[in-house]
Amino acid sequence: MNSPDGQPVIYVVDDEAPFRRSLLFLLESMGWDAVGHESAEAFLAAQPPFPLGGGCLVLDIRMPRVSGLELQRRLQAADSSFPIIFMTGHGDVELAVQAMKAGAFDFLQKPFKDQLFLDTVERAVQLSLERYAATRRHQEAQAVLGGLSVREWEVARLLAQGLANKEVARLLNISDNTVHVHRQHVMEKTGTSSAADLARLILRADPSGLD
Repeated sequence: MNSPDGQPVIYVVDDEAPFRRSLLFLLESMGWDAVGHESAEAFLAAQPPFPLGGGCLVLDIRMPRVSGLELQRRLQAADSSFPIIFMTGHGDVELAVQAMKAGAFDFLQKPFKDQLFLDTVERAVQLSLERYAATRRHQEAQAVLGGLSVREWEVARLLAQGLANKEVARLLNISDNTVHVHRQHVMEKTGTSSAADLARLILRADPSGLD
């Protein structure tokens, strides 16, 4: 489901139907778009796209067959932008700590207060928007740099490291004029106007791109 009006969507995955319905009712009563799934398999089968208005996943940590932790691993492998709020029972603190170390947004121990739950959802949705925007910038930067030829990329990377045209020419064993031509092509293709702009673009595509 993707809310047509750009509203956030909260996904609740819990195999306890009464509890799942109570959370959905609470979310909907506060104006959130909410969708429930009875299992991790059902959520994966639905393959919900990331909502235009952001969203998060409220996930029971213990479920039959595919556990909450396993679903977390699968979503991370797919580079999902959904922050995960885990719900845990008594005795699950060790699992919750494991989930947090693996990148979960937060965990709430059942039974939890409605306001604590709603506040946590609000913060998770805000994070989802920030994370999604960062992912989009990363993908867009990769796409722009993907339009460079192999030689243009070599020139771009050296220029972004602060090297002058002559230094780039010497390292690549090409003429100064060839470097100048490649530099112009790089700037045109990437929409940058300086080595600093180019460096920011490369780092946006890959934080280790200038190492």
